[in-house]
Amino acid sequence: MPQLCLHSPVGDLTLTEEDDALISVDWGWGMLSEETPLLIEARDQLNAYFDGDLKAFDLPLAPPGTAFRQKVWAAMRDIPYGSTLTYGELAQQIGTSPRAVGGACANNPIPLIIPCHRVLGHAHGGMGHYSGPEGFDDLDTKRQLLRLERSE
Repeated sequence: MPQLCLHSPVGDLTLTEEDDALISVDWGWGMLSEETPLLIEARDQLNAYFDGDLKAFDLPLAPPGTAFRQKVWAAMRDIPYGSTLTYGELAQQIGTSPRAVGGACANNPIPLIIPCHRVLGHAHGGMGHYSGPEGFDDLDTKRQLLRLERSE
């Protein structure tokens, strides 16, 4: 599978493509790097996002996961740039539990583009968790992304 690595303000990222769709954004520098039109476009859109010039990604995505996780990830993609929802609010929108939403967030294979950083722990300022480059509780990266979008 083609992969392309890039440096970003939140650390190194590796983009992976399969069947003309982006299937993952992984934290860290991958072993292989291959430029394809899709991976170049994804890199360019991520750079524009980090520069504050892109508010919505327009890329073909095919994150591997269950039908339930697909539903949660689709709902996350509908959270507008600069906005946040709590796990409970997102759960209510799609008819499930906050814990189930949290599980889908923790297993999001395409962070940043599927914006799980926009899902917060509770309405009173709780950050929840974030599986960033420093692990499961990488709240510094989550805060950095929310500041970029001026949502925190």
